[in-house]
Amino acid sequence: MTTETALHHRIDGPDSAPVLVLGPSLGTDLHLFDAQVDALADRYRILRFDLPGHGGSPVPGGPLTMAGMAEEVIALVDRLGIDRFHYAGVSIGGAIGQQLALDQPRRVLSLAVLASAARFADPGSWPKRAAAVRADGTEAMVPSRPGTWFVRSFAETDEARRLLDMLRATTTEGYAGCCEAISAFDVRERLAEVTVPVLAVAGAEDPATPPEMVRLIAETVAHGRFEVVDDSAHLLNAERPEQVNELLTAHLAATE
Repeated sequence: MTTETALHHRIDGPDSAPVLVLGPSLGTDLHLFDAQVDALADRYRILRFDLPGHGGSPVPGGPLTMAGMAEEVIALVDRLGIDRFHYAGVSIGGAIGQQLALDQPRRVLSLAVLASAARFADPGSWPKRAAAVRADGTEAMVPSRPGTWFVRSFAETDEARRLLDMLRATTTEGYAGCCEAISAFDVRERLAEVTVPVLAVAGAEDPATPPEMVRLIAETVAHGRFEVVDDSAHLLNAERPEQVNELLTAHLAATE
């Protein structure tokens, strides 16, 4: 089911440069990628968007699916007059990227999947999480994020606090709807259809999408590369931006 919302977005970088679309994780907003924009906006036209009910995007008017959110990304790039683009996404943002590579293969030039999965762990737990957030709000998720979003030694940093503030600002229905989309997502049987170059990156200490889950993507697509970032968990691009930026830079340069 396609949502009827227009995704809030921001564009940085030269108008004439190749386009890189960045998709954020559950409970964050487009500012998750500030460090990537700082590193790459001189060479790429970077389009960041907020998930439904996250950041500046409207609360979804109905159930969310990964295919529907991928259609919303296509609607956004169409409105902006963008034909083909590179894509990188974290967690659910990476799942949207896989869906795009499957459903819109002509449009996607390359794909980078960070801390994501073709099928997320324990699918039955996601509707329960959605129900808990509907009952108690996204604040209920905050205590469980240290050790999951980032390693515990990172928890007292300003960046960790900034990420948790994104979670607190996420609407209840936006978060819950994305949980339900994650629960239903499973493209394991289709991954071999992905023919664009794929970079799959895992956080070495990520309990949500551990390295073996991310490795499956790289090993199943036609042209995959797998990398692990040490001393990082789920939001590795914010936790270890220099390492992730280096990997993204090499990946994008190789596909230009």
